[in-house]
Amino acid sequence: MQIKSQAASLGFDACGFAAATAVGDEAVARYDHWIEQGHHGCMQWATGHRDLRRDPSLLLDGAQTVISLALNYYPARFQPPGALRVAYYAYGRDYHEVLREKLTQLAQYIEQLTGCATRPCVDSAPIRERYWAQQAGLGFVGRNDCLILPGKGSFFFLGEIVTTAQLPPDEPCLMTCGDCGQCIASCPTGALSDDGAADASRCLSCLLIENHDDDLPAWVGEVIGNRVVGCDDCQLCCPHNAHAAATTIEDFSPTPAVMSLTRERIEQMTGGDFKRTFAHSAISRLRYKTLRRNAALTRDNNHNKIELQ
Repeated sequence: MQIKSQAASLGFDACGFAAATAVGDEAVARYDHWIEQGHHGCMQWATGHRDLRRDPSLLLDGAQTVISLALNYYPARFQPPGALRVAYYAYGRDYHEVLREKLTQLAQYIEQLTGCATRPCVDSAPIRERYWAQQAGLGFVGRNDCLILPGKGSFFFLGEIVTTAQLPPDEPCLMTCGDCGQCIASCPTGALSDDGAADASRCLSCLLIENHDDDLPAWVGEVIGNRVVGCDDCQLCCPHNAHAAATTIEDFSPTPAVMSLTRERIEQMTGGDFKRTFAHSAISRLRYKTLRRNAALTRDNNHNKIELQ
């Protein structure tokens, strides 16, 4: 189909269609239970816009289809051993910027092709990304709570285009993790469980990125290792990522700042340095004090703490 061909030409690795109907009752109940259990942790934004999360047609008047897209970010080059660890998603240019540009280009193409309205959505929009990706046949949600594309893995950014164009829906992906539980065993904080509902209040990725408190729970310092931005452990151990292919998107190549990110560099960095260095990086979401807080915890592992100001 023309839309899928255009998506591929823009660099997307997968594209699928699903009817823009209300989210299924079971998925809604699971999400509500996740919130009620407090497993969203510090991510208070997850409690808002529940009506929009349940019904994508509220995002665009007359919506008929949710187009789900995936963009590979698995790196071709990795940080050297001496660098403080940054999750792969933050290696290069901010994915919000890259995805938004590509989604906008595809949305404009769809409008010209069909004469129908569109609304591109990056993960800042209140839409159930993994749910719609599964409905559109891209993959399935694994026990690590990531979307897994069969044969390709989970190192993919997701984006959506809600449109008034009525497109033929793809078959949902019905695969599961089976009896594999490697991600559960590998999670350094026990944030994962058999039901696939991650406890963000214990997830290192959430704690190191979303939590901006001056102090984190004491146990974080015992498991943080050399991580300062996120944690990829539950993906790195996944068999579906054993043969992950490197991204062809140059914007996702690791920046010099990421490749040379050490405790000493963070210690010497001013607030202005932080803003300039990470202006177009997902690391900017951490904020200056949060990055220094995280680095201080890694230094604590060596009994030599950075003084926070």
